[in-house]
Amino acid sequence: MLFEDGTVLALDKPPRLLTSPDRHDPERPSLLALLHLGIAAGAPWARARQLAYLVNAYRLDAEASGVLLLAATKPALAHLANQFGSLKPLLTYLVLVRGVPPADSFEVTAPLAPDSTCPGRTRVDTRHGRKAVTGFRAVESFRGYTLLQAQPLTARRHQVRVHLRHAGFPVVGDALYGGAPLRLSQLKPGYQAKADDPERPLLGRAALHAERLTAIHPGTGDPLTVTAPWPKDLLVAVKYLRRFAPRLGPDVAPPS
Repeated sequence: MLFEDGTVLALDKPPRLLTSPDRHDPERPSLLALLHLGIAAGAPWARARQLAYLVNAYRLDAEASGVLLLAATKPALAHLANQFGSLKPLLTYLVLVRGVPPADSFEVTAPLAPDSTCPGRTRVDTRHGRKAVTGFRAVESFRGYTLLQAQPLTARRHQVRVHLRHAGFPVVGDALYGGAPLRLSQLKPGYQAKADDPERPLLGRAALHAERLTAIHPGTGDPLTVTAPWPKDLLVAVKYLRRFAPRLGPDVAPPS
């Protein structure tokens, strides 16, 4: 739990877990379904908070980790929905990509639509796509990789990942959109794999972490900022990049 009161809850969502049920794969577990099961069963955590209603204010990709804000009342959900439809940068992601952008800051404004040839995927569609805007800023650069901050102004499915692929910088570990996993053997000179222990990737899922949410609290009207710590796999990946890949940009250390 990152934050809670009687109006909202903020959780640190683990990677590889859906936010809510997926119509393309209804049997796959999701965080919201698990929470609703706990509420219906009268789990101690739900009884202690007197929870009868809990809905996510936005979705995080299944691959992503980080801050997920949930509304505990219908008015709170409506208030948050209005904020997320206001074209303001409420969420800040950390994302590790392959390649080094030519500018420290850039913006992608490519409209997005569901990919009719592959259910569950999103594609750039300049004719029929919905407006999608994402701002990016380089946090730290390495040989062949960059750690970026991403701030989507709209909330399209897989928006950050598709925009980065469109810009030529696929997200590390994002198999759905052409991002190869990061392995120590790609970084460490003279690396030798063990014959009886196949090498596992440092980052084998899309390297996308919702690090910070900044919004207006729907109950008090005060600014609300919630931060999620870096997940272990991202910490490890950046540690080895710093050690074995020459830095080309500012050295920004993660929180301890």
